Amino acid sequence: MATIKDVAQKAGVTVTTVSRVLNNRGYLSKDTRDKVFQAMEELNYKPNAIARSLYAKKSGIIGLILPALRHPFFAELAGFIEQYANLHAYKLLVCDSNHDALREKEFVDLLKSNQIDALIMASHTLDVREFAGLDYPIVTFDRIIDGLSYVCSDNYRGGVLAAERLIHVGCEHVAHICGNLQLDLLSNDRTKAFLDVMDKHGINPIIVQTQTDVFDYKHYDNMIYPLLKDHPHLNGIFATSDLLAAHVLRACYEMNIKVPGDLRVIGYDDVSLSELLVPQLTTIHQPIQEMAEMAVILATQAQEADRFQQAHVFPVHMIQRYTC
Repeated sequence: MATIKDVAQKAGVTVTTVSRVLNNRGYLSKDTRDKVFQAMEELNYKPNAIARSLYAKKSGIIGLILPALRHPFFAELAGFIEQYANLHAYKLLVCDSNHDALREKEFVDLLKSNQIDALIMASHTLDVREFAGLDYPIVTFDRIIDGLSYVCSDNYRGGVLAAERLIHVGCEHVAHICGNLQLDLLSNDRTKAFLDVMDKHGINPIIVQTQTDVFDYKHYDNMIYPLLKDHPHLNGIFATSDLLAAHVLRACYEMNIKVPGDLRVIGYDDVSLSELLVPQLTTIHQPIQEMAEMAVILATQAQEADRFQQAHVFPVHMIQRYTC
């Protein structure tokens, strides 16, 4: 197996020069670089990535903390982040925190010890004090932490669009199913906007919140079935995720409630699942792919952070299918 010394000898340069080529450090002529790369190719030399990372104090790894990888939105988000990380020559290390603050803190500690180069956080468990004084690239989703860049969709606009659509189709007995509003998340703006619009039209929606563990799917049925049973005149529901909306559609099927004949349903996210449901789900589209790309750009170009604003808010629009 060829070594860096073999490459240097074949290229007619020093070991230091080969190392500088590998780590892209300092000025070297094109002729010198070409000689080194040609020698590497002829010798089939593969640089030791671990050794290079130790030398450069870079791991080439981005950490991603998700609250629930099994959730359709976060599964798609992770897929796109991995795609764009790869385009920037980074690997992705994923943590499915499942609301475990200790697991999230372990990832922050990896960042502090240079075992990952940047962190993208789509979870909300960890206390903001854990980030105090960190001089590392951290990007958050749907959460504001002072001094950190964040990515989100225009949650307020999404809530407005959902409310206006239900009103437009004549819904007067309306419910809103959302995450737990005690959590400090930007997605709460979906609820605020929905209530603001409904209030202007004299409609007082029923609000149903999940537990603090917003991804406890077994709890969803405990919310939805009583809602539909206790309010037989309900004719419109806005759910703040497509997954919640999917649970509503299943309950309607089992309770012989016709959608959209008896009940109109709107979701939020526009994940692939929304087109597979029967009937196909009307939902608020947030551009998951573009949001993932921005998160990776912010994480990998932290040295240019001064040119980035803190907030990166992406527009949303309604995808009208068959449930509303």
